[in-house]
Amino acid sequence: MLSFKDFRNGLMVTLWFVFLTFPLLVIKINPIEKSVVWRWHNMLYVACGTFVFYVLSRLYLARKKEQQQKIKTGIVEDKVAWSAKLFSEPKFYIPIAVAGCLFALAFPTLFSTYQVNIMITALMYVVLGLGLNIVVGVAGLLDLGYVAFYAVGAYAYALLNMHFGLGFWTVLPIGGLLGALFGILLGFPVLRLRGDYLAIVTLGFGEIIRLILENWGEFSQGPSGISNIARPGLFGIDLSLEMSINFMYYLTILMVIFTIFVVNRLQDSRIGRAWFALREDEIACQAMGIDKMKTKLTAFALGATWAGMAGVMFAAKTTFVNPASFTFLESAIILCIVVLGGMGSIPGVIVGALVLILLPEYLRAFSDYRMLVFGAILVIMMIFRPQGLISTVRRTYSLKD
Repeated sequence: MLSFKDFRNGLMVTLWFVFLTFPLLVIKINPIEKSVVWRWHNMLYVACGTFVFYVLSRLYLARKKEQQQKIKTGIVEDKVAWSAKLFSEPKFYIPIAVAGCLFALAFPTLFSTYQVNIMITALMYVVLGLGLNIVVGVAGLLDLGYVAFYAVGAYAYALLNMHFGLGFWTVLPIGGLLGALFGILLGFPVLRLRGDYLAIVTLGFGEIIRLILENWGEFSQGPSGISNIARPGLFGIDLSLEMSINFMYYLTILMVIFTIFVVNRLQDSRIGRAWFALREDEIACQAMGIDKMKTKLTAFALGATWAGMAGVMFAAKTTFVNPASFTFLESAIILCIVVLGGMGSIPGVIVGALVLILLPEYLRAFSDYRMLVFGAILVIMMIFRPQGLISTVRRTYSLKD
């Protein structure tokens, strides 16, 4: 049951939210007629909706807390999460994987070129999210400058293609190697840092890379960027624009599958177990004989490798790069993908990337309010599923007599 204090807090939250949304939802200025329209009914809708949502959320959280208390005391048995059951039993995840692959293969024939282009972007963010998931979700190292490695890969292809005429297939592994190299260069200065201090240093590293690309005009063409970057080729065949987009789509699908396979194998490997140990407790990890320096550097290098390859694919898709594409906002979006999907969870990161990238596009029907709706959905998600859409399953080991 809710107390009087809960209802009072609900009224305070409602008034505060009405105050914040008042200029956007209530006031409408017509610059042509030089008039102001007051939409008071919108304020009423916001107030009622906010108060009802607050009351329902408090009821849900109170019930959830009561359920957890019963589990601790042994009154009720802890149920296996649906996500754990869904992605641990072959009878569930194999049909889902087959259906997903068939839908992905048929996507260009079912939807327009515009939709295919959006999906390519979403799939690139899947690769970026899985790469950052190694650093943040598995190793527990908060990296706010991940976009720097993305920029390294993109500019590697742009510059090598412009000056030396190297093609996509040649530069793709080079972009990954350069990303790994820069990941190691970032890793060495931050070996003794963790938490907020690590986040600040990585944020500074990302801004340093962006400012170098923006101000070193002789090297990177400055703010003007580099254009006319060659698209990926297919055995020398001349592809039309639509065929080139479809080819890029299938290429991105292969990249996503390859990334999932490698990241999954890494998590199950010896170094993956070391990453998980590092995430849980650095001191205990070191006491067990794990080389903390090697483990951190490996996490930064492998995470940056995928960002470098994704940067090469981004440059090939857009045929144009400039420093404005690699701001801190990109790092924040990729980090949101990992947190929203579920830290350490491969299926969660995939779903989180598709939701975060596709949702704003399909909320265009709300016009001016789509980003407000998008933000509200994220807030609701963090209230009801703080562990992410598909949380990772903590592994347990039991010995039988």
